[in-house]
Amino acid sequence: MNLLSVIVRSKGLGRQIVSSVAILVLAVMLMVLLGSYAFYATLWMVYPAWLSAPDSWLPSLAEWGWIIGTTLTGLTIAVWVAIRLARRILAPLNSVATSLRQVAQGDLAARASTADHSLGEATQLVNDFNTMAERLERAEQERIFWNAAIAHELRTPVTILRGRLQGLTEGIFQPDPALFASLLSQVEGLGRLIEDLRVVGLAESGHLQIQLQQAELRQEVMTVVKACESALLEKGFVLLLALDARPALCDPVRIRQALLALLENALRHATPGTLTIRTATAGDMVELSVEDSGPGIEVADTQTIFNAFQRGALAHGTHPKGSGLGLAVVKAIVGAHRGTVICKPSAAGGACFLMRWPG
Repeated sequence: MNLLSVIVRSKGLGRQIVSSVAILVLAVMLMVLLGSYAFYATLWMVYPAWLSAPDSWLPSLAEWGWIIGTTLTGLTIAVWVAIRLARRILAPLNSVATSLRQVAQGDLAARASTADHSLGEATQLVNDFNTMAERLERAEQERIFWNAAIAHELRTPVTILRGRLQGLTEGIFQPDPALFASLLSQVEGLGRLIEDLRVVGLAESGHLQIQLQQAELRQEVMTVVKACESALLEKGFVLLLALDARPALCDPVRIRQALLALLENALRHATPGTLTIRTATAGDMVELSVEDSGPGIEVADTQTIFNAFQRGALAHGTHPKGSGLGLAVVKAIVGAHRGTVICKPSAAGGACFLMRWPG
């Protein structure tokens, strides 16, 4: 809710108050005017003796009764209208004020309520406050989830490193190249996790910087493929490349990082088979896709799989693999290129991850 919308709604609320008061005054004036005509016409025709003398400045008792009666009636109507108008305005505002105090004290589940006959602007204020409170509560839940997820991902490699190093210190393990290679692997895993967290965090704060340049996308893809080829072939994947030779506008380092994350995702979750990597140009958009042969991703998961710490493998009842950050990194990098990434079913029965950005 921005300042302009607040000003517009306050003006609308002011107009409703002014119009309500104006209608009230007009109604009371009409009541007094028409009632006076009816009152004096009745006395003139039925009880002319009750009228004051023409040369008298003092009203008669009947006229005094009419003055007092119309005054009390007008006051009663004014008080009744004022109470109803105040309830329509103050009830939702008081509810918002109470809920604001609760939110300020840490109760992010507090919500404001509105009466059935509240003014439209007051109702909109309550709805906007509730939307803000829901976002704050969701952000707090996500923060707690992130803290727990990061702690979980860091715990395993740190525990392994501590155990191995303690074993070396106490002489339980003998120093040998295989042990050092295992320790180095855990350190590299920690480094990748930290870098993924940094990329996702920078993207969410809008500070992920990219260096755009004209690059040979085909060459960048081949660089990543050569780095992962042995691991993919060892697991049983057959690589199929369909690469466009035209240059593309991108940050080569970041695009290689995104493609590497997609290939690692396939290595962890996809069924060994044909793995197709394709680049193309559609109009002014550059496309880079990775398509596997199975088992595919549920349609419901495609809406959340690019969120941090989400694992599509859970939908298939398998044990979760990886940190759950790879696809979030892909989304962050493509978003920094002002593009989009989607997951859709592939013709081979698996999943197709398609990155598109202006190029």
